[in-house]
Amino acid sequence: MTINKYSNILTVVLVILAVAILTGGGILFYNYVIKPNKDRERKIEAIEEFDKEFKDDDKDIEEEPEQQEEEEEQQEEEDEKKQGDSIALKYTKKKYYNNFPMIGYITIPKTNVKEPILETVTPESLNTAVAVLYPSNPILNEPGNVVIIGHNYKNGTFFSNNKKLVVGDQFQIKDTTGRSLIYTIYQKFITTDQDTSFYNRDTNGAVEVTLSTCTDDAKQRIIILARVEQ
Repeated sequence: MTINKYSNILTVVLVILAVAILTGGGILFYNYVIKPNKDRERKIEAIEEFDKEFKDDDKDIEEEPEQQEEEEEQQEEEDEKKQGDSIALKYTKKKYYNNFPMIGYITIPKTNVKEPILETVTPESLNTAVAVLYPSNPILNEPGNVVIIGHNYKNGTFFSNNKKLVVGDQFQIKDTTGRSLIYTIYQKFITTDQDTSFYNRDTNGAVEVTLSTCTDDAKQRIIILARVEQ
């Protein structure tokens, strides 16, 4: 009787343990395989829609000399009329990703990253994509510095592999004017999560971005400085 009792208890324990293992394995498989793949597909779709919506108007088209001169004169007149207008007017159109304003996207070939860049940082937006931490009302691909922050997840998404980037590596950012600019990394360092000294830095008119993510232990920050070569 006692043996049967302990045998039944052991069976129940083994069943519970097996269910727990299967459940845990299923959760891990979803978090590390299924969910990243679904998110990647949705991001690819969002980026493709972004490309369709925001095309680069600067195209090399062969034209007759007279037609080209007339168009150049018209362009000069239009430029004069626009002189003094805020540069922000070029960014009136917006695209949304997961209900967050998407102002561009970043492509890092070395780490196989292609991420929407969201306009503002919130806990929810950072769980969705990378986002601009500084400045407020950011404009991409313009003189000055823009700080883009992203999570370092163990599943390799977002900026998880920024630690593999080195000085000289390049990445690309496309904005809502249709421009795609190539940035070259010129400095990389680790600092505290309280350090903001590199935010409002003098770029001497250069177009720069800063990529920020946490270290693997989440105690510090990996900072990458990059600029568009003149």
